[in-house]
Amino acid sequence: MENRQNYLTDGVSNGVHVSGVPLTTEVTNQAVPGLLTNAIDKAVVKIRPMATPIDQISRMGHVRSVDSMDVDYYSVDTRVDSDSVISAEISAESDGEENPLYVLTVAHPSRFEPTETFGYGADGVDSVGYVVEKNADGTLLCASVKGDLSELASGGKIIRMGRAATQLDVQSPQFSALPVKNTNYCQIFKMQIEQSVVMKLSHKEIGWDFTDQQEAAIYDMRMGMEKQFLFGKKAKVYDPRKQETVTFTGGIWDQAGKEIDVTLDGFDSKALVDMLRQAFTDNSGSRRKVLIAGSELIAALNRIEHTHVITARDQVTAWGIDFSELQSKFGRLYVVFSDIFDVMGMAGNGIIVDPEYIQKHVFIPFNAERLDLRGSGQRNTEAMVLTEASCLTLRYPEAHARVIGS
Repeated sequence: MENRQNYLTDGVSNGVHVSGVPLTTEVTNQAVPGLLTNAIDKAVVKIRPMATPIDQISRMGHVRSVDSMDVDYYSVDTRVDSDSVISAEISAESDGEENPLYVLTVAHPSRFEPTETFGYGADGVDSVGYVVEKNADGTLLCASVKGDLSELASGGKIIRMGRAATQLDVQSPQFSALPVKNTNYCQIFKMQIEQSVVMKLSHKEIGWDFTDQQEAAIYDMRMGMEKQFLFGKKAKVYDPRKQETVTFTGGIWDQAGKEIDVTLDGFDSKALVDMLRQAFTDNSGSRRKVLIAGSELIAALNRIEHTHVITARDQVTAWGIDFSELQSKFGRLYVVFSDIFDVMGMAGNGIIVDPEYIQKHVFIPFNAERLDLRGSGQRNTEAMVLTEASCLTLRYPEAHARVIGS
């Protein structure tokens, strides 16, 4: 470009004049920077990805109001179905070879009661036994329904089956189930939006008002809650400045009862089937679960060529969230990517949750309260505080699993 002195000259008192060259945008920007403005898109692009799936699912699922910041909840599991055999030998009470009785010593005799049957075998259930009596020393006096119980080797597994009564039986050994007590703390989540009255009245280049500030604040607040609901640690800490105790809620990552290890490098359809098998079996709740995962685990899933055993659907909408769906013989797995796993340094990990067994406890429902800071003489501003005190619990821990990618 030519030197400024060749075509730009000053006016008598003000202004800039152009001489000897056409007036172009380049010349104008050099002569009077800022005279030409950029086109402004008046609409603010609000980035709202599906970044808080746990918070979203919990709000649209099982919500329970509580009257204390400390939440006690109970969960009950199913009875263990199997046990290992320590020894098996013929009983002295045997009535000949036709009706032999056996004494079984098992690792956990409390899992069995008289009249219960059990199966055993190297490949499935080849033989069946019947518990006649539980001895005072904890051993089981058993009869063989089919097979030779003395062949049970040490370390063999027997699987509890149904009860069998005689024609004259009117009672059976009692059975009761008691839930296990757990505790979590509600955490008080707060977010304050404030702007001066002068700021409110000032003309703005784009339409950005107090309502937009509220929306951005709610999004940021839910992002923080999502991280806390996932990875928070249950604790109470004394704040010496405020002279109050602060409660922190425990996340569901530590509450999940299962842990599934996967190898991301070379993750194939066989590994996916194994992961689904662990997620859906062993008395593990419903047949519809959600996988919330980081980018590395999602990438490993996307590299898999789906077969007739596992089919994929592009999009399924549930709880207001768009999921990808994996359909298998074990159940349906809804998959969604979460930025939070990447942010937390866990891009290769994920968590499989059963929405039917997520419970949200709310001490203070989500609310927005306007503060009168002008009336109180503090500041010439309009202000609003968003508040919620809540926590999440997993009512059936074994229905949920941590997925650890390596």
